[in-house]
Amino acid sequence: MKVVAVAFVALGLAVAGSAAASSRVTDLDYLKANRCKGIAAGMGADTAGLDAFIKAEGRTRVDYVLRRGEEEASRAKRQTADANLKDRLSAELSGGCAAYMGEGKSISGQ
Repeated sequence: MKVVAVAFVALGLAVAGSAAASSRVTDLDYLKANRCKGIAAGMGADTAGLDAFIKAEGRTRVDYVLRRGEEEASRAKRQTADANLKDRLSAELSGGCAAYMGEGKSISGQ
């Protein structure tokens, strides 16, 4: 009976630990959010939600990741000047970037 109780406790801790780990934002997500900020800024959309996300998540990042994030944002903003990429970048902004915008945020910006 004790073995079963210990197993249930261990299972409960494992589930709780995996839930906490899944809410952590990875460096890759942080870089994607910076790319989204660059796209939004280049297309004239509201970046307030992205700015808040990047600021909050940037507190725990190493300098290399912070610099790389700035580079991603700059590169994405430059890409918005290419008329051939507008549709793809607009789809990226309204699709994958929505996860970093925050609840209730508009991405149209117009």
